[in-house]
Amino acid sequence: MDIDLLTWLQGHVAPARMVTPDKALPGRPTPVLDPVPTHEIFGLPLDAVPEGSQVAYFALGCYWGEERMFWERQGVVNTAVGFMGGYTPNPTYAESCTGRTGHTETVRVVFDPARVGYDDLLQMFWENHDPTQLNRQGNDAGTQYRSALFPVDEAQRAAAEASLADFQGRLAEQGFGTITTEITPGQTFYFAEVEHQQYLHKVPDGYCPNHATGVKCGPRP
Repeated sequence: MDIDLLTWLQGHVAPARMVTPDKALPGRPTPVLDPVPTHEIFGLPLDAVPEGSQVAYFALGCYWGEERMFWERQGVVNTAVGFMGGYTPNPTYAESCTGRTGHTETVRVVFDPARVGYDDLLQMFWENHDPTQLNRQGNDAGTQYRSALFPVDEAQRAAAEASLADFQGRLAEQGFGTITTEITPGQTFYFAEVEHQQYLHKVPDGYCPNHATGVKCGPRP
């Protein structure tokens, strides 16, 4: 099954409710991305974390466009797409499309904190999707598109929660509803297949929706 058909299926067959652990697909013990390839932009192994860098994880809809958004940011030194927040070990993209893995499409962002901070990346996260939509972004529907943050330590967790509270106030001022974004530490990231990595570098005119609300972070007028 090709990527275009799978993209269509994502918005048509995935359930709107989170699968329970007993109903989740079994997955597999080995990664679907093996061997780990080189990043198409940065020229690093996809799982590399250069010395002094930090890692953060963001789920805000279709991961193809979101990965490009992050790799274009100054200070980001590596990116990858995959899955987090569910039950199925080492899921495939096709499995995630069913909604029966429990995972959401996620971008792994490796960044140099001397050049860009986690708070800056959080701002990109909030401003580039609609966190009030539950289990969807526009026509991309299903729990695999839910909004989520997966902090790797207490500092990231505190920053994520503070930014959520602040952005909720900004959204309310503009008439938007309640943020549905999950903040869940301690999750495992599973790399997606090689054809999904840097997809919009390989397919520049590929599917790349944006469901931003137009509400901005930063100082209020």
